[in-house]
Amino acid sequence: MATASAEAGKTHDKIRFPALLGVLGVVYGDIGTSPLYAFKASMEHFKGHGTEAWEVLGILSLIFWALILVVTLKYVMLVLRADNRGEGGILSLMALAQRDVASPALRNGLALIGICGACLFFGDGIITPAISVLSAVEGLEVAAPQLAEFVLPASVVIIVGLFLIQYRGTHSVGVLFGPIMVVFFGAIGLLGAISVAHHPHVLLALSPTYAIGILIHYKWVAFVALGSVVLAVTGAEALYADMGHFGARPIRLAWLYFVLPCLMLNYFGQGALVLTNPKAVENPFFLLGPSWTQLPMVVLATAATVIASQAVISGAYSMTRQCVQLGFLPRMTIRHTSATEEGQIYVPQINAALLVGVIVLVFAFRTSDNLAAAYGIAVTGTFLCTCALALVVFRRRFKWSRATAIAVFGGFFLVDIVFFAANALKIPEGGWVPLALGLSVMAMMTSWKRGRDLLLDRWKQDSLPLTSFLNRLPQSRTVRVPGMAVFLTGNPDYVPGALLHNLKHNKVLHEQVLFVTVQNVDFPEVPAAERSEVVQLSPGIHRVLIRYGFMESPNLPRDLAGLQAAGVTVDPMQASYFLGRDTLVAAAAPKMPMWRMWIFLVLARNAVSATEFFRIPSDRVVELGVRVAI
Repeated sequence: MATASAEAGKTHDKIRFPALLGVLGVVYGDIGTSPLYAFKASMEHFKGHGTEAWEVLGILSLIFWALILVVTLKYVMLVLRADNRGEGGILSLMALAQRDVASPALRNGLALIGICGACLFFGDGIITPAISVLSAVEGLEVAAPQLAEFVLPASVVIIVGLFLIQYRGTHSVGVLFGPIMVVFFGAIGLLGAISVAHHPHVLLALSPTYAIGILIHYKWVAFVALGSVVLAVTGAEALYADMGHFGARPIRLAWLYFVLPCLMLNYFGQGALVLTNPKAVENPFFLLGPSWTQLPMVVLATAATVIASQAVISGAYSMTRQCVQLGFLPRMTIRHTSATEEGQIYVPQINAALLVGVIVLVFAFRTSDNLAAAYGIAVTGTFLCTCALALVVFRRRFKWSRATAIAVFGGFFLVDIVFFAANALKIPEGGWVPLALGLSVMAMMTSWKRGRDLLLDRWKQDSLPLTSFLNRLPQSRTVRVPGMAVFLTGNPDYVPGALLHNLKHNKVLHEQVLFVTVQNVDFPEVPAAERSEVVQLSPGIHRVLIRYGFMESPNLPRDLAGLQAAGVTVDPMQASYFLGRDTLVAAAAPKMPMWRMWIFLVLARNAVSATEFFRIPSDRVVELGVRVAI
């Protein structure tokens, strides 16, 4: 994927139409469905005393400038430049910011920011399907009021169906995503343009004076309304997260020349409708067209929200794999749904967790208006994390002066912090949901990372240095038996515990021995030429280093079979794999708080086995266990 992305970046002058269709189908599903609820939710704050024209223009101006500042300038023009070997996303940006940073304190601080952003992304991944599908199906209340009671059950059926088909992969339905979104954007843009033509006065909202005017006049109420205005930019992070699939230039072209114009026409069209008929503020999106268009728009909007939800769900799978590879989550089952596309994966545990979370939110909040209160804080929190990491990257990688970096991203940070503060007011109304989800995931990630570090320290204390073992081996008269043994070890400088236990109990050593260490690097993908490194330690004994990027899923037998060029012949189906299985228990004086220890032990006991994670043939595995107290 990264290689294809890099090539796409080098040949960006040959952007093809199918690539643009793919961008529309995957990248812009989330932000494309924002007109369903963003303008409506923003106007809710001004309904009490009747809707006035200048209030409508003020909200439209705020939405327009939010799209320009946050999406167009920050993400499309700047952040998309910060690619990590073709890949984007908060964790890619974190790895990029940490590169060449010598200070442990700064590295840990950047890691904490990246983890925080990733955790909020998981919260966003639960809320997006719920609010998107609900807001689309609620169009039934407009098209056929007698069907209002079916909104909730229909939404649940659509959501359950969406998650149940995830195991099949997105390729079979992905070819439909782009054309559907083209029709969706074209339809909302056309309906908006017709409405604007009837009331062109609404275009005055392009002036920032209306945004400033409503903020000055209403002060507190306008500040609260910003928490709803930010709904117009939800999905901006997807532009960066999905960069590895398509490259930066198709994303920019699609946004500047199609998506942004269609979105703005629809928002301004909704505003023009409300200026003409203030009662239309109840649901301006579906009332924008003639009555005969309402039911088709419900169907089209529902399809668009399913696409938007699919993009977020797939993003959650990719984020999970990155967290596992970077050591922030335990091993999980990762199934590939495509024989050719590395990025198309399915994570059953995450799929089940997302489904339960989405269904709970739908029944707890029941309407998209109620869910809007929970939505913005996850989005704006991720914005802040991205902004902080981007400042470091542009200062170090692009050699911006300190003053320039602080001025540019400091300005964006102020915009983001205002949006975040406005959404923080909605914590009692539902904003606590993504915060609680984010804090829970962060507790898991940090506890797992800390526990693994302590386990590695304990393992080093109890292990025998490899050089000492090799020096003693000729005098030990250890019996060498035919065959090849593969020992997995986390540290290539120490003897694997499984080998010591094998010698202790079986008192033999194979003629061919491989000490294999799997190293996860902070690059998305490792080139084939850099995948493995082999060093002969003594006759018949080799040390092998296998590298994987954070966007890759390990396949140890395949990569060991590729060692032929290095002079080591490995038949993965004939070799014996010796793995250590540690039974973890709490020490008499634990080095972690008990609540962290409990989380770590639960995660460790439910982690996928190394056999499954590294795709090792189960009938070739020998496991030797030991109790470890930390």
